[in-house]
Amino acid sequence: MGNDDLRRRKTPCGFCMAVFKWIPVVFITAVIAWSYYAYVVELCIRNAENLVGMIFMLFFYHIALILFMWSYWRTIMTSVGRVPDQWRIPDEEVTRLFRADNPETQKRILNSFARSLPVTNRTMNGSVRFCEKCKIIKPDRAHHCSVCNSCVLKMDHHCPWVNNCVNFYNYKFFVLFLGYALVYCLYVAFTTLHDFVQFWKYENNGYSEQGQLNGSGVGRFHILFLFFISIMFAISLVSLFGYHIYLVLVNRTTLESFRAPVFRVGGPDKNGFNLGRYANFCEVFGDDWQYWPLPIFTSRGDGFSYPTSTDQSGEAPTVQRYAAMGDTTTNRLDGNPTDKLIDAIPLDTTPNNHDQPPPQHQHPHQVRSQNQAQPQPQQARHQARPNSLNLQPALELPLANGQSSNCSTAAVPSSQMVVVNLGTLPEDANGSAVIIDMVGDHSGAAAGVAAPKDACRQPNGDVPLN
Repeated sequence: MGNDDLRRRKTPCGFCMAVFKWIPVVFITAVIAWSYYAYVVELCIRNAENLVGMIFMLFFYHIALILFMWSYWRTIMTSVGRVPDQWRIPDEEVTRLFRADNPETQKRILNSFARSLPVTNRTMNGSVRFCEKCKIIKPDRAHHCSVCNSCVLKMDHHCPWVNNCVNFYNYKFFVLFLGYALVYCLYVAFTTLHDFVQFWKYENNGYSEQGQLNGSGVGRFHILFLFFISIMFAISLVSLFGYHIYLVLVNRTTLESFRAPVFRVGGPDKNGFNLGRYANFCEVFGDDWQYWPLPIFTSRGDGFSYPTSTDQSGEAPTVQRYAAMGDTTTNRLDGNPTDKLIDAIPLDTTPNNHDQPPPQHQHPHQVRSQNQAQPQPQQARHQARPNSLNLQPALELPLANGQSSNCSTAAVPSSQMVVVNLGTLPEDANGSAVIIDMVGDHSGAAAGVAAPKDACRQPNGDVPLN
């Protein structure tokens, strides 16, 4: 309990509230005490026909009752725990936090203080969770209980029937309490079913004439109500116990089922602590199966840090996986100039050849041949074309950072020139020079539209400059 809660108890009003909180516990204890009298005294002792059967009924009844009461008592008396001082923010930092101008400043203060603490949960704005009443950094899965007036580790909910918060230290006891309470109610209902039917069958003179119940009918009243109450409690406990078994198997609290925890990496995720059904069960009930049915604390961990599903699967967080890819952003101008498409200028200097569109059946990427008007002898052609062909200004292309609208290379420095070595040009069957167009599709050429004769192309050969 918190210090404020202890101070409130010292006042008359606080004392009355503390007594009022125990009313549900007193009611449950009174019902159990009455059921014990109705079952043991009225059903077994005064209404027993078979001594051996009565002994077996009382034996199993007391086993269920002991486990039931043991779990219930441990759930009530187990403390919610206390958050260590290392999670508490000094008064100077709290003053700075409350005087911060904007949420970003508060966020930096909290993140700086919680840098050495094992916290993975965050608020919706990404800040470390902070309790303004307790002045502490909230551990993972911890919440402040207004009834207990303190931060509770792995808080599930505050249960008035046990006058305590269901938390990390008593969650196993609470689940066992629900399970054994269900077993207790079902056992009482099934063992009283026969007598319940007999009472309705022989309502007038069945059992009273046998002398097994007194003439006032008090014994019958106890057995009838014992059956009804055990059935009603069993129906309510079936849904509650089944729901908490589900929460145990998915490693989720009641608060987390209504509001998903927010993680530093990944954001809100209801299955953030899900490690698998068996691992989740062992996290609450422990690794030794011999202690599973006993209300003895065997839960894993310390209540401050919990393994997450990401840690269990061994997968790196999304941010780390993207960071491992390195820098994938590149500048187009940083690439190799030879990676850019180059359009070779035709060697034919005849003006009419440029004005004629290419044949419709010819693809822009196909090899084109141009017949010369006056073919030269074979030996002369080989002498005119060395292995490293020097195409006057047409094939000396400036880089992207030194482009000029003028096709002439006189205004471009030599350090920014790219000389393309085409090697030995192939020939067709007629001995004419063959030009290979390295540029992609040209919409104008494909449509049969010829470019002007004096049009100058950019280095990539896409758009002519007029």
